[in-house]
Amino acid sequence: MKMIDYSCVKFIDELSSKNAVPGGGGAAAMSGAMGAALAGMVCNLTTGKKKYAKHEDDIQRIMKKAAKIQKELLEMVDLDAENFLPLSKAYGLAKDTEEEKKHREETMEKCLVQACSVPIDIVKKCYEGILLHEELVDKGSVLAISDVGVGVQCLRSGITSAWMNIQINIGSIKDRGYVSKVENEIKPLLAKGIKICDEVYQKVDQRLSK
Repeated sequence: MKMIDYSCVKFIDELSSKNAVPGGGGAAAMSGAMGAALAGMVCNLTTGKKKYAKHEDDIQRIMKKAAKIQKELLEMVDLDAENFLPLSKAYGLAKDTEEEKKHREETMEKCLVQACSVPIDIVKKCYEGILLHEELVDKGSVLAISDVGVGVQCLRSGITSAWMNIQINIGSIKDRGYVSKVENEIKPLLAKGIKICDEVYQKVDQRLSK
C-alpha cells in the first residue's frame, strides 16, 4: 500500500515512528502538495466569477498547473521513501576489512546521490507552485486570500525542508563536482522561492489586516 493512500492519521503515526520512512523528505513533499492543492482551491473559488473575468484564462491555466504539481508532489512522498531505503541499509554494511570498507564507501556514495534525487525534484516543484501563488495573490478571489497565504507557507515549508534533506546527504558525498552542480542548481531556486513566499505572505497579511 502506498503511503499516499494512508489515512491522515496513519501517515502522521508512521511519520512519528522510528521507521526510516516516511521522514523529512516525505513530509516536505506532502507539505508542497498541500500548498499546490490550496492554489487549486483558490482557482476553483475564482473561476466563473464576473468580478475576475479578466483573469479567467490565467485562472484556468493555474488550476491545471496546480493539479499537475499536486499529483507530482504526492507521488514523491513514496518515491522519496523508495530512494532512501537503500541508503538506510547501506549504513549497516560491514567495514571491518579494507575490501569491506571500499565496498561500503562506494555503495554509500551511490545511495547518497540516489537519496538526493527526489528532494531535488521537490524543491523544483515547490518553486513552480510558489510562482502560482505569486499570481493568485493578485488574481484570485479576495474571499480566498487567506488560502493563498496558507498555500504559499506550505510550499515555503516544502522547499526549505527538501533543501535540508539535500544538505544532509551532500555533506557526505565525496564527488564535489556533483555537490557543486546540485548547489548551483538548487540554491538560486531556494533563495528566489523564499523571497517570493515572504512577499506573498506580506501582501496577504496586509490585506487581512485592513
